[in-house]
Amino acid sequence: MPPITFAHRGGRAHEAENTLTAFSRALATGATGLESDVWRAGDGVPVLVHDRFVRRGLRRVRVADTPASRLADAGVPTLADLYERCGTEFELSLDLKHREAAGAVIEVARGVGAQRRLWLCSPDTATLRELRPGAPEVRLVHSQRARRIDGSMERHAADLADAGIDAMNMHHTEWTTGLVTLFHRFGLRAFAWDAQEVRQLKGVIAMGVDAVYSDHVDRMIDALRGT
Repeated sequence: MPPITFAHRGGRAHEAENTLTAFSRALATGATGLESDVWRAGDGVPVLVHDRFVRRGLRRVRVADTPASRLADAGVPTLADLYERCGTEFELSLDLKHREAAGAVIEVARGVGAQRRLWLCSPDTATLRELRPGAPEVRLVHSQRARRIDGSMERHAADLADAGIDAMNMHHTEWTTGLVTLFHRFGLRAFAWDAQEVRQLKGVIAMGVDAVYSDHVDRMIDALRGT
């Protein structure tokens, strides 16, 4: 299987990030996955935005304290909006910016039958461990820089596998062919983020990673075609 091509924040090199226009364009261009960040709005609705504050007119409002309907006025879509606009025939990677958003995210995905194509990412393995029992069908991803991982990579891979976590996501510069092989040996997928240039994308694809994240959807497609 070719690696999943995740359009980072919808492919922000081409459209305003985390917008329905960006998500739609990314899929139309050929991305097989979308990436975004998810918070729980003030009314409990999962919304797709990177920062904890957004501008609404001349004011900054806190996402976690503001209802989704008001955030929509600032151009912030809900997860339900994404599925309504783009359907469900794609992989969706969501960074959990708000731990409490996870339950609502899973509920929305289940409601449209997309839970098996949902990848929930967190730098906190404790969060992922807590989520596993109640959502066995959802994919869980540990996203972290290599320097912040205690102990050996082999021990870490074993711990993730024991916890039922599905993938390890690291910066593209931190992967090697040997590390990809190591994580595969424990049944974990290897995801590489922030690969922006074609040469970077080709490099990690050649290592055998299972997914790449980029702002440039066109470059991801070009890199796949060239390998």
